[in-house]
Amino acid sequence: MKIAVLPGDGIGPEVTAQAVKVLRALARDGLSLEMEEAPIGGAGYDAAGDPLPEATLRLAQAADAVLLGAVGGPKYDTLARPLRPEQGLLRIRKELNLFANLRPARLYPELAEASTLRPEVVSGLDLMIVRELTGDLYFGEPRGIHLNADGEREAYNTMRYAESEIRRVAHIGFQIAMKRGKKLCSVEKANVLETSELWREVVIEVAREYPDVALSHMYVDNAAMQLVRNPKQFDVILTGNIFGDILSDEASMLTGSIGMLGSASLDATSKGMYEPIHGSAPDIAGQDKANPLATILSAAMMLRYTFSHDEAANRIEASVSKVLAKGMRTGDIATPGCTLLGCAAMGDAVVAAL
Repeated sequence: MKIAVLPGDGIGPEVTAQAVKVLRALARDGLSLEMEEAPIGGAGYDAAGDPLPEATLRLAQAADAVLLGAVGGPKYDTLARPLRPEQGLLRIRKELNLFANLRPARLYPELAEASTLRPEVVSGLDLMIVRELTGDLYFGEPRGIHLNADGEREAYNTMRYAESEIRRVAHIGFQIAMKRGKKLCSVEKANVLETSELWREVVIEVAREYPDVALSHMYVDNAAMQLVRNPKQFDVILTGNIFGDILSDEASMLTGSIGMLGSASLDATSKGMYEPIHGSAPDIAGQDKANPLATILSAAMMLRYTFSHDEAANRIEASVSKVLAKGMRTGDIATPGCTLLGCAAMGDAVVAAL
């Protein structure tokens, strides 16, 4: 299994090093892994004057999966937009044709008190949002700002989806539902949007190929409310780019800390780029304070969704649970009476729990 490791900026190298540490521990138990590092983001600019150096792109294209840390930092804010770290992230997603974004929201029992919702509402939460990543309002044309006939500025964006774009991400959603609780809720706004009408029609067609998965539909405004009212009703949520952007951030806050959540972006063959949902956190970079668990759990997702190695993924997730059950915490999830650990020590604790 060839993995391109792209540590990136800020806390990215620190948290990625802990995920690599866990993967190497599994390799000692017989998991066949080959890992190679390359710079991206600000580190890419520092190394080669480009946030996505050509050598990094070639490594990512040749790998079976990509493990990413984080990109960005204030030292790069004055660069021209094409040279900023975030452009490297956008470009690698496009070059690898990563169209399906997987955002899990799982609440570990030990962290129930850290959620902003009552423990009885969120205890046991374990859902997955599958978001289409390359279409919709963010990429639709035409778009722009111009002066209208009355001489005032007018802005416009185009919400656009082709049937093939909906169909391919729907297959990903149903395949993931088959690995989980076999329930899928398709979220759109079919009562007012033609793109959502087509979305619903195509999802229903794809559902016929997965008779074991129970399909339901929900308007996005209701879904936003239900995520706060009764989030445990969901198993897999399938939705478009802009709705998924909003709902996945809402769901992430149910779990108490973004430091606990990984993510994946997949292509049509399940090759993926795996990364924590948090940013580069330059304010704590180099201080051994970062929570590496989101990156470690991203590595578990990589083993499950790209390599179909569920046993190894389960071992990582169980080890994270063991560490939390023993009261070990980084600062972002610290609770009274806990054992406070730094980034590297938390990685060591997960390895020990393996």
